[in-house]
Amino acid sequence: MYSIVATATNHPDAVNPYWGLFNHRILKSLADEDITVDAVSPRPYAPPVGPYSAYSSLPTIEDFGSYTVHHPRFWYLLPKRLLYGISGESYAKRIPQYVEHTFGKPDVVHACHIYPDGYGMLPYVRKHDVPLFVISHGKFLNDFEELPPTVGAKVQETLDAATGVLCVSDALATKARSRTARSKVSTVPIGADPDEFPVDQQARLRRDLEIAPDATVVLFVGEFTERKGISELQTLMPELDLEDTEFVFVGHGGDKESELKQAIDNSDVSTHLYTGVSTNALHEWFAVADLFLLPSHAEGRPTVIYEAMASQTAVLASTVGGIPEQVADGKTGVLVPPGDIETLESALVSLTENRDRLQQMGKAGLRRLRRKRWTWADHAKRIKELHMAALEDNNTVAGNPQPTS
Repeated sequence: MYSIVATATNHPDAVNPYWGLFNHRILKSLADEDITVDAVSPRPYAPPVGPYSAYSSLPTIEDFGSYTVHHPRFWYLLPKRLLYGISGESYAKRIPQYVEHTFGKPDVVHACHIYPDGYGMLPYVRKHDVPLFVISHGKFLNDFEELPPTVGAKVQETLDAATGVLCVSDALATKARSRTARSKVSTVPIGADPDEFPVDQQARLRRDLEIAPDATVVLFVGEFTERKGISELQTLMPELDLEDTEFVFVGHGGDKESELKQAIDNSDVSTHLYTGVSTNALHEWFAVADLFLLPSHAEGRPTVIYEAMASQTAVLASTVGGIPEQVADGKTGVLVPPGDIETLESALVSLTENRDRLQQMGKAGLRRLRRKRWTWADHAKRIKELHMAALEDNNTVAGNPQPTS
């Protein structure tokens, strides 16, 4: 069909198999559409000690089934708040050279983040006149005014140079259109696949996990950080008095983890906290859960909410970013203002007291997911259409009106 070089600094690897799983799913969905995918996930030069020392043993190439991932090196300098701009410059100097020497010329460069992945490939796409598509998941558009000046300028340069800016929510697309040409901005939702969640095995899973059949299970999935609302939850947990309710926290790090553990220890509610959970195990927890909890302060359209919808799990989340586009308030879940602990507690108590209502919301969420075509296969089809339109435009400009095939 056609070929792409995809860049994704955040992508699973042998050191951290859970980092950037959504990017793996994006690339897998494109490969499943018979698009030839060469993936580049740069890694920092590994110091002998410190948080990145484990990367010294990372292989240069990893096999992800339908595509391979290359890990060229660049200088990722700390502290990030001061030196992130220099890291982007190192990416732009080193990674295009690696792509040049490793792969044939692709039809499209597809960057899974505006920065550094999109910015870092600007020298390559300018040299070879290749369309560049960048994805916005939230951070660089939501926090644009707070970015260091050197980084903000690079993000703006990337937005202006890109052929297409793909936003995971309408809210992000509105912000993108305020910063670059409106015609290049599209909303391209990601999603989840209902077949991956063993909802029909809920009774067995509850027995295996030693959860009572009539218990209401509240699930949180994400980083244990301020941004995900963990401060509100650590305040709330010791105050809750909920019968027949179990909380499950599944995370992968974050600076609030120890505080959350202490709050759990001080709570009378049965609570479990897990890190390093496999994808299959996480899908089982979604299948078991009655209510998914995500009181974030900022988001794009979180993948975990799509996963809750795919697993017929009601949602209690905050009214930030693209979440109100996902959750039909009062129908597939309940939305509360971010940081409002009293409203969050009231909604939590009300919802956990009525499992029948939660089940109705969960079923409505699945219907909404299917109706809106929020699946990975549909995500890939939308991207493919945009890629093909850009390739046809390029061919026409070059004097060849025939579409690429």
